[in-house]
Amino acid sequence: MGQQETADVDEVFRVETHGIDPIPDAERHGSAKDLFWLWFGSNLTFTYVINGALAVAFGLSFWQATAVVVIGGLSFFAISAAGLSGIRTGTATLVISRAAFGVRGNFPAGVLNWVVSIGYTIVNTVVGTLALEVFFAEIGWQSGTAGRAVALLVTLALTFAVAMWGHATVQFAERWMAYVLAAGFGVLLLFVLPGTDTAAPAAAAPGLSGWSLAFVVMLAGPFSYLPMPADYTRYLPRTTSLKSITWMGALGGFLSSVALGVAGVAAATQTDMTDAVAGAESLLPGWFQPLFLALVLGGSVTNSIITLYSSSLNLQVLGIPWSRSRAIVISAGVTALGSLAALFLTDFTTSLLSFLSLLIIVFAPWGGVFLADMLLRRCHYDADALHAGSAGAYWYRSGYHSAGITALLSGMAFAALTCDSELWTGPLVAPLGGADLTLLGSVVSGLTYWALTRRRVAAYAPAA
Repeated sequence: MGQQETADVDEVFRVETHGIDPIPDAERHGSAKDLFWLWFGSNLTFTYVINGALAVAFGLSFWQATAVVVIGGLSFFAISAAGLSGIRTGTATLVISRAAFGVRGNFPAGVLNWVVSIGYTIVNTVVGTLALEVFFAEIGWQSGTAGRAVALLVTLALTFAVAMWGHATVQFAERWMAYVLAAGFGVLLLFVLPGTDTAAPAAAAPGLSGWSLAFVVMLAGPFSYLPMPADYTRYLPRTTSLKSITWMGALGGFLSSVALGVAGVAAATQTDMTDAVAGAESLLPGWFQPLFLALVLGGSVTNSIITLYSSSLNLQVLGIPWSRSRAIVISAGVTALGSLAALFLTDFTTSLLSFLSLLIIVFAPWGGVFLADMLLRRCHYDADALHAGSAGAYWYRSGYHSAGITALLSGMAFAALTCDSELWTGPLVAPLGGADLTLLGSVVSGLTYWALTRRRVAAYAPAA
């Protein structure tokens, strides 16, 4: 294949032709540095400011909340490492997870992941729309229902256009938007950090409950990425260093999430952050406030782009016989409808956030099994068998891998028993002093999977 033909396959501002089909070696390109900008840019989102402020609201002091923010940022090493399987197989994360759960056993998680991807895309779209609506009002251009409708249209258009073009355009947009957002949020930090009251006492003794809730809030976002890292490593050449892939992606997510998380913690020591956008805005000079709203919009868009893109691959994993660029229309349509409901039915947003927070009961254990399987196999998979259905090695018994399903259910049971959310409170929460140990479901499921498969993992490895 000629060089020009290879470049045309995954080129900026051209619709990507590949979906979940394995990327041939001749069409692979890029370097690990691309992952730094992808995860750095997509996590320059105001959500982390909100999370940092919540840690203080749960009763933590400045330094305690900052420690939680930093530990949460370190979780991106696990997220980035989850993409190592993509370079070996050339396919998406939710195809690779068939090895752990079986082709049919993988289906329920695929459905829920699509729901989570769309849910978070809706939330980000709403946040960006509201910020743009206020921006319109401040410059005297549009107001009321008309302003909100135009703001929604602009936010959806920015997100859909980039995600529809595909992988190369996503990486290009994340890099260049990261330059702009990093500069803007850097100025925000210069205004917020100097006034930090690091000596302010905690509002109340956080106890085990406050600490656990702060960790759940800080880690839930990174954990929601677990079903997608390979989507962005599958184009990298096989010769790319696995160590560099892990470090570049992890550093990108760590730097942006920690910087903005600390900004939220600092802001919460100075002002009321119940309404985080209004609270942060009150700490800024008047001339910077419109730019701040633009930063909120930009961060929402960069995060929505990668979730919307991965959702189109997700639909192919679920069996929709469309190309990736056509499948994304479904995701975009549902996102638009959900955003309309969230913007005009106020209770919908609260219900959606409560529902998404509850799904950590599934995705923490799912991530534990997936990572354990990847470690046991050392990222070696039979790439052809992943797509072979009942004829492949990952069909197991009737399409289900009993070890993976058992481990997943054990982790889900533990997470459900120790979950403290608005929609469900587990029976062990009160005896544990109000602690929410949902995230430890990943440890339970991972250890269970290791115990069930450690002596048989060689049988799963592809023949040389």
